[in-house]
Amino acid sequence: MTDILEQLEARRAEARAGGGEKRVAAQHAKGKLTARERVELLLDEGSFEEYDMFVAHRTTEFGMAANRPPGDGVITGWGTVNGRQVYVYSQDFTVLGGSVSETHGQKICKIMDMAMQNGAPVVGINDSGGARIQEGVDSLAAYGEVFQRNIEASGVVPQISMIMGPCAGGAVYSPAMTDFIFMVKDSSYMFVTGPDVVKTVTNEVVTAEELGGASTHTRKSSVADGAFENDVEAMSEVRRLIDFLPLSNREKPPVRPFFDSPDRIEESLDTLIPDNPNQPYDMKELITKLADEGDFYEIQEDFAGNILTGFIRLEGQTVGVVANQPMVLAGVLDIDSARKGARFVRFCDCFEIPILSLVDVPGFLPGVTQEYGGVIKHGAKLLFAYGEATVPKVTVITRKAYGGAYVVMSSKHLRADVNYAWPTSEIAVMGAKGAVEILHRADLGDAEKIAAHTKEYEDRFANPFVAAERGHIDEVIQPHSTRRRICRAFAALRRKDKKMPWKKHDNIPL
Repeated sequence: MTDILEQLEARRAEARAGGGEKRVAAQHAKGKLTARERVELLLDEGSFEEYDMFVAHRTTEFGMAANRPPGDGVITGWGTVNGRQVYVYSQDFTVLGGSVSETHGQKICKIMDMAMQNGAPVVGINDSGGARIQEGVDSLAAYGEVFQRNIEASGVVPQISMIMGPCAGGAVYSPAMTDFIFMVKDSSYMFVTGPDVVKTVTNEVVTAEELGGASTHTRKSSVADGAFENDVEAMSEVRRLIDFLPLSNREKPPVRPFFDSPDRIEESLDTLIPDNPNQPYDMKELITKLADEGDFYEIQEDFAGNILTGFIRLEGQTVGVVANQPMVLAGVLDIDSARKGARFVRFCDCFEIPILSLVDVPGFLPGVTQEYGGVIKHGAKLLFAYGEATVPKVTVITRKAYGGAYVVMSSKHLRADVNYAWPTSEIAVMGAKGAVEILHRADLGDAEKIAAHTKEYEDRFANPFVAAERGHIDEVIQPHSTRRRICRAFAALRRKDKKMPWKKHDNIPL
């Protein structure tokens, strides 16, 4: 019996060693942790339950029969994050470059099936050289099986992808279908075709970092939702994100202890809006002053800065925030901000996370580039996302809410539940200058008349009261009382039960 136990421990030690000391040292030399070290950082200490430690590939081509490392380049199992269950797979670059084989893919699929069955999030840690060429189509089949699981798990359990090394070719499409993608600066990259292929086909010379690094995907392509300085920070921040999320679509988001009074008055908000209507202010200041303990977890911070998305807590409960940011492009909606906002709203609706919208939007960005780029279709995505969302929706208009952009930003007409406005808000078809130029075109040569018409228009329409008179705004509130009012609004909506007409699925304008 003792011999058998020793043999078991020897096998386990071999599996835990990954690709061996030399390859582990090479991984560390690049500033990267090993697959197992990453799992240990992500999960609560001692909580990891590993599965399929001894699985090995079955191919015999190209001399592979003599190289069958246990685990086959991926570590799979489950553990807890602050006591809540999470499934995880972590590709091991030290073992055959973390390449995906038939059995490697089967291990990942097994974990994803268990996550869906048992109702817990999946965190995928990607660090792989891609498909295992020696296995040919079997490797591609493994990718396809993982993709299918990503699709089936979408909206069932939260899926988080960590790109912590190379992720190239077909491998990128698994993370692309997950809810959140995070990268590590200077050590991770994603692209469908690498720099060498790009040079051969298009004659463009580009580095891996320029083509698919963290900066590219967080600032330009919007493929990634955030980038971290190193592996340790990445795992810490993902633990923080998981704390905001429900385990599955069968559960409500978690409720955490809070030490911040829901009745807290924030006098500084009364002077947040500048006297000059064209002067910007930082909407993040409002978000943090509304949130429990000022805690705001921002998503896609470096992309489309004219709209802010992320999570806060109110009375300990998770709330998704979508807010126009006057500091960037005056907070206008454009192609990028509409896509960013729509994606976030749909995630919140999938997982019963209430949505708070903070509105200061002068309209949609005009221009040939926007129209040619399909701003109509992309703007409709945000409109569609808000309109189909059945979670509690509370909206606060702080300043400008003009034209179609007013309607799109979770207005009463898109079935928002509670719509507040600050007395500084201006709800109208357009700003006074543009309106007067249309309404009083005959007087354009007379500066005095135009000034009088402008003042008349502002007095009549540059306020929230016309909308309030018609019931489109539920209440005009004091800025300093905003936290109290929205906390009470969400409390009143906790048992909301709203269903859309039956359909197989909608056809959002993609």
